[in-house]
Amino acid sequence: MSLDYQTIMNYQFPDIRRTYTKDDTILYALGLGLGSDPMDEDQLLFVYEKNLQALPTMPVILGFDTVPLNEVPELSSINFTMLVHGEEYLTAHNPLPAEGSTLCRTKILNILDKGADKGAIIYRQKEIVNEADDTLLATLIDNIFLRGNGGFGGEPGPVPVPPVHKLPKTEPDETWELPTLPQTAMIYRLSGDYNPLHIDPEFATEAKFDRPILHGLCTFGMAGQAVIKQFCGYDPTKLKALQVRFSAPFFPGETIRFEMWRGGSEISLRAKSVERDVMVLNNGRAEISG
Repeated sequence: MSLDYQTIMNYQFPDIRRTYTKDDTILYALGLGLGSDPMDEDQLLFVYEKNLQALPTMPVILGFDTVPLNEVPELSSINFTMLVHGEEYLTAHNPLPAEGSTLCRTKILNILDKGADKGAIIYRQKEIVNEADDTLLATLIDNIFLRGNGGFGGEPGPVPVPPVHKLPKTEPDETWELPTLPQTAMIYRLSGDYNPLHIDPEFATEAKFDRPILHGLCTFGMAGQAVIKQFCGYDPTKLKALQVRFSAPFFPGETIRFEMWRGGSEISLRAKSVERDVMVLNNGRAEISG
């Protein structure tokens, strides 16, 4: 399917306003598996309205498009059925309030053509700001793999984002396993990502998957939880940045195992499906303070 590069690059995304409540903040945390141990007071900080705190990865749900992208005429040349999330980068500039209103300002950085047999890659940047005072809360950059749009005649590079992070070759310093529920994707989608790939078996089959897969941004949030649990004492303000590569689909109901290395303020990480022994997140890097 031919991709209309100029029309997409010239598209002006409208600002997305999102008002969220404490219930939304709690629902996001529950979607990531927080609260699995009701006696864990550290996890209660994110699922109980008393002294509630927002997880540092929550900005990723505050920029979801209010109009589905496949309904935007200027983006109609994208084959959305063959679209998968490739990478995600988050920089946390200021703590996210437990409730409030935000604006998301989106722009496309570039679209790279990897060839007709490989697809194309689109890079977007989103800035999440506090509507009340225009404080920049987070910057997000995502890399979306358009499996059905390669060969449109574009350039293959350069990549407009930080380079892929290389993991240490030593044994990990820390590991952590998180069992997920079969309905994890059904819970997480209520935070705003209603892509049918994560709930509709027929749609998943059309997208070349055996069954619905978990949202990449859900495993991204789980990676953030792994870092703040193992290295930050569950203090959400200590996570300053997180980037991961989505290397394979993860299926709800599986157990995700995180392997992490610490080098000062830098945490390297990856994660696999325990049941299938398949790496689902790779080349991960987090920055922490304190």
